[in-house]
Amino acid sequence: MKTLIIYGSQYGSTKRYAEHLSETKGIEVVDYKKAKDIEGYDRIIFMGGLYAGGVLGLKKTVSKMAESQELIIVTVGVTDPNETEYFNEIKKSIKAKIPVNLYNEEKIFHLRGAIDYSQLDMKHRFMMSMFHKMVLKTPESQRTADAKAMLETYGQHVDFVDFNALEKIV
Repeated sequence: MKTLIIYGSQYGSTKRYAEHLSETKGIEVVDYKKAKDIEGYDRIIFMGGLYAGGVLGLKKTVSKMAESQELIIVTVGVTDPNETEYFNEIKKSIKAKIPVNLYNEEKIFHLRGAIDYSQLDMKHRFMMSMFHKMVLKTPESQRTADAKAMLETYGQHVDFVDFNALEKIV
């Protein structure tokens, strides 16, 4: 089966995962912005960073896919993948944005990435600051897993990348 890895990465965690998977499995890899003719592949492994509940590059990638292709989706963010409630919401969001024939919940995976607040661009730094202030005003019992992860990592450089987690994908 001819497979291609396509990734969307803003700050590098997703790219690291994609390149590692490419190297270890011998699969071609390309940034979603440079992915052109993908119809010749049987399987697309799409890896995208989570930003405000969206998956970077997923919509653009899916728009280039044929009905007969298999899609595996891997999201990367700082929230612990064991937080099922949070990732059920991400799955709902993905389901609403891609064609029904490409959606398969068993082929959606979540990996933990990294964040370095000193490397965030001005827009993302401002957004995270506003989110942080909002979460601090939210009663602890009402905080989502994403909000708790942000509070734990706010202002820091943390790296949760675990290449061993890729084994469950291919």
